[in-house]
Amino acid sequence: MSDTHYLFAVSAVGGYLLGSIPFGLVVTRMAGFGDIRQIGSGNIGATNVLRTGNKFLALLTIILDSGKGAAAAWVVMVYWGFEASLIAGFSSVLGHNFPVWLKFRGGKGVATTLGVLLVASWHVVVATGATWLLIAGLFRYSSLASMGALAASVVFAEHLSTRPVTYLAAGLALLAFIRHRENIIRLIRGQESRIGERENSPS
Repeated sequence: MSDTHYLFAVSAVGGYLLGSIPFGLVVTRMAGFGDIRQIGSGNIGATNVLRTGNKFLALLTIILDSGKGAAAAWVVMVYWGFEASLIAGFSSVLGHNFPVWLKFRGGKGVATTLGVLLVASWHVVVATGATWLLIAGLFRYSSLASMGALAASVVFAEHLSTRPVTYLAAGLALLAFIRHRENIIRLIRGQESRIGERENSPS
């Protein structure tokens, strides 16, 4: 194995392990809400943490989940370069979505994706975040806003950043759509819960 392949492999493994830390589960347990997987949708992300009724915990989850994605990409970029950082960032989202500690049943990866993209191209994150806020404000569906914003991030990356970032955004958007497949079905059926609702349907 060449040195480059070794660095890429280490970046992937390190990014995955960092991304697999389930902060939503950790903070809700520490706050006395028990296992977040037994609340609402059972998801470990910020949308479901919000269903505990604690907005601070939801915000904290967003910060920590996005932070681990940003940290994975930034640390690797500082030491091993931009290409390795993209691998680490993508792997951190894989870790969040499919954490080995939780039998590969994790979150949807939206906040972690934004953290990764922040390091790769902050311009793309600003445009993507604004798109999320617009869709969420209009329709009040977190899942719809997430999918719409991450799909748009591919277009933003193509026009505002480099081709490798476009490929990264496309891969992360694909992961998001895969993890939101049940949400897509519920949106079509009109059964998806809106932001802030305490329902038992996943989101």
